[in-house]
Amino acid sequence: MPSRFDTLAASLRNSNLDAVILNPGPTLTHLSGLHFHLMERPVVLLFAPGQKPAIVLPELEMQKMVGQDMQTFPYSENPADWDAAFRAAIASLGLDGKRVGVEPRQLRLLEFNYVRNAAPAADFPDASSSLAELRLRKDPLEVQRMKRAVEIAQNALESTIPLIKVGMTEREVSSELVVQLLRHGSEPEMPFSPIVSAGLNAANPHASPTDRKLQRGDMLVVDWGAAHDGYISDLTRTFAVGDVDEEYAKIHKVVQEANAAGRAAGKPGATCASVDKATRDVIEKAGYGNFFTHRTGHGIGMEGHEEPYMRGDNMQLLEVGMAYTVEPGIYLPGRNGVRIEDNMVITENGAESLSDMPREMRVVG
Repeated sequence: MPSRFDTLAASLRNSNLDAVILNPGPTLTHLSGLHFHLMERPVVLLFAPGQKPAIVLPELEMQKMVGQDMQTFPYSENPADWDAAFRAAIASLGLDGKRVGVEPRQLRLLEFNYVRNAAPAADFPDASSSLAELRLRKDPLEVQRMKRAVEIAQNALESTIPLIKVGMTEREVSSELVVQLLRHGSEPEMPFSPIVSAGLNAANPHASPTDRKLQRGDMLVVDWGAAHDGYISDLTRTFAVGDVDEEYAKIHKVVQEANAAGRAAGKPGATCASVDKATRDVIEKAGYGNFFTHRTGHGIGMEGHEEPYMRGDNMQLLEVGMAYTVEPGIYLPGRNGVRIEDNMVITENGAESLSDMPREMRVVG
């Protein structure tokens, strides 16, 4: 994908970086179309503007390089040979003594040590901003893949809802949802394990499913997503298990209104902070501001969390193609919680919700 490497080259020049190193992950795949997984054998892509990219990889992965216009530096199963492959790759691009950007959230010490040993005079600054720029604006094909990931996720949960009964455990609901995600077409490597939390567990935004059984009066938070062709969805809906307390129905309505306000706030030129403020204002006006304990949303695409971030101090301007979540919540400690989350993409005229599953409170069980 030469155009993406060209974009990266321009970004590196603007950041005063001579090169960048990447190990397996979304950025490497976005640039090259290559898929590797993190394992005990290191894989590193090295890119310097104006030069052919170089990749260090195990010999057993060489079939993936057919049709790729890259310098390849394969190594054998013997770890004693690996250092030489890295030294040859570094030398091919002349990176010793240069400013070589890294991706701190992704690069492991395993790969970094081999690169640093091969380029002891190099500097390794954080290249996160340059690399985030690559995937910040989704093109129509990327949006199409995200829409499909949303469709798979919604269909899977709709197929799960009739199976949810009082007395099921959170783990049982989560397991059934995973089965339905696979049946409806999600890639096996999902963006995250579904969060299924009920009652007092629903008051924890990042709860893990437990053996707690669903009880009448619970709010049931389901935060789930699917993966399709390298892109993901990340959605949340909250259900009532039978009849619920009047206050719980109230906070569900407040969160629903906050979600709508956040979705409406997105448009080209708006700030990320303004989207956060739109949801937060609704919840604060209702008297529950202290119980909305996280940002309104995060970017989404190849990863579940990427740029841009919808938080109150982020003055980044939204642009066409940027994709993100809107997921306000109210969490009453030790009692219950509600969150409603949708996936958005900025268009020329505003923001489109990729998700359309009903947001009103539905009763299960």
